Amino acid sequence: MRILGLDVGSRTIGVACSDALLLTAQGVETIRRKSKQKDFERLQELVKEKEVHRIVVGKPRHMNGDYSENIEKIEHFVEELKGVMPDMEFVYWDERLTTVMAHHVLMEGNVRREKRKQIVDKMAAVFILQNYLDAQQGGQHD
Repeated sequence: MRILGLDVGSRTIGVACSDALLLTAQGVETIRRKSKQKDFERLQELVKEKEVHRIVVGKPRHMNGDYSENIEKIEHFVEELKGVMPDMEFVYWDERLTTVMAHHVLMEGNVRREKRKQIVDKMAAVFILQNYLDAQQGGQHD
């Protein structure tokens, strides 16, 4: 069983998946949001394909610890997703600086600006999921 990591935005959803040993996160794709129904269908396909038992969703916070303005939209999205995946376990995880780290890694790798825009959300999902996996290995839980 694997864990899926999501970076939910208003236009895209970055998706990452763990390996079977729950040690590493790999980028899967960036879903271009069209409708909640299509978003949910694609996520259900990925859950089945990857044999996922848990979904870790990035919870946006400002550096001072306050939640960002997007938190209500993300929580609403997750509540609706739970309705189509009632047996799935969902966990929120702090996503502070994950997008910044993703941009930094991509710039260091000399990825062109246009390409960065296409994959930054997937990379942010990788950082969210990897941070979660690392914390679980260290005995730190939600």
